[in-house]
Amino acid sequence: MSLEKQLAERSGNQCELCHNRENLSVYEVPPTSNASLENSVYVCATCKAQLEKTEQLDPQHWRVLTDSMWSEHPAVQVVAWRMLSRLRQESWASDSLEILYLDDENLEWAKKTGDHEEDGTVAFHQDANGTRLYEGDTVVLIKTLDVKGSTLSAKLGTVVKNIRLVQDNVEQIEGKVEGQTIVILTKYLRKG
Repeated sequence: MSLEKQLAERSGNQCELCHNRENLSVYEVPPTSNASLENSVYVCATCKAQLEKTEQLDPQHWRVLTDSMWSEHPAVQVVAWRMLSRLRQESWASDSLEILYLDDENLEWAKKTGDHEEDGTVAFHQDANGTRLYEGDTVVLIKTLDVKGSTLSAKLGTVVKNIRLVQDNVEQIEGKVEGQTIVILTKYLRKG
């Protein structure tokens, strides 16, 4: 039987975190080298996007953790602990975190990603207007920029197509201007 079928059976064909019954898939609880029933959780698309930090946390969506944190499955407990830790500024999450008990081995697993050390916000690449940028977007410069180490000057209104997001800095993107790849600060552009 496939892992997804085993998880669907274990969960009653619903998200093991929020009990949603649509758009379900396997989430491997990091760090993991290969997925198994013991280190995976069956989750909905909303939970998965927030777990993987591709969307901002919605505290109201996670209020159901006060129920699902009591799961008998360690992987569900670990994910609940991590999400409660990310939401600890919410009083209900902080209260739940105080009463959630994990044995030493599962607590060590829960702490391995470092989620408990960060707040719940996720930083995304955004243009000068606060619009989220994605890989491959087209942007327009809102300021004339002199390119360091070059005689090139990127003029106001220049269209930059097919941008690449700088992975370790949400304030920078890469794009080609006059055939040259340059790094551009997101505060100097708007989505095209």
